Amino acid sequence: MDRFSVRPARSADVRGIQALLEPFVQRRILLGKDLVVLYESVQQFLVAEDQHGRLIGCGALHVMWEDLGEVRTLIVSDDWLHHGVGRAIVAGLEDSARRLGLSRLFCLTFEVQFFTRRGFAPIGEQVVDLDVYSQLIRSPDEGVAEFLDLAHVKPNTLGNTRMLKVL
Repeated sequence: MDRFSVRPARSADVRGIQALLEPFVQRRILLGKDLVVLYESVQQFLVAEDQHGRLIGCGALHVMWEDLGEVRTLIVSDDWLHHGVGRAIVAGLEDSARRLGLSRLFCLTFEVQFFTRRGFAPIGEQVVDLDVYSQLIRSPDEGVAEFLDLAHVKPNTLGNTRMLKVL
C-alpha cells in the first residue's frame, strides 16, 4: 500500500490544486475557481501528497460564521480513491475547525455516503437563526449563498445534498 501524508497547503501548491480541480469542473461536479481565488484562499487548504511529493488530494475549510464552517473543494485523484485520502483530509479539516472554535461543519456534496460515514447528515432549509441569516445574506461568497439555499445558486447546486455535522 502506498503511503501519503496530509499537510497545510503552500502557495507553491496552488497550481497543483487547480490541476486536481479541473477534471471535476469539466465533469460539472465542482465549480471552477480562478487562480487568484485559489491563491487568496491557500491558507484554508490541506493537501495530500504521495511519498514522491505529488499532490493526490485537497480540501479547504471556509469559516462562515462564529460557530460554522464549510468543507470545500474536497478532491481525491481517481487513482487514490478508497485509500483513506479523503477521510484523512476531512479529519484534518475537522481538527482545524475545532482549533478555530467552530462547532458545526457544512458541506454541499454529491458524495452523500462518504460524508454520512464521517458523521454528516442532510439538512433542511433553516439551520441558522434569522439574525445570523440576515448577516450571512450580505456575503458576496457563492458558497454562503449555497449554504443559505438562495434561488440564484440553484442551477449550480442541482443534485447536490446540503449536509451538516456537529463537532
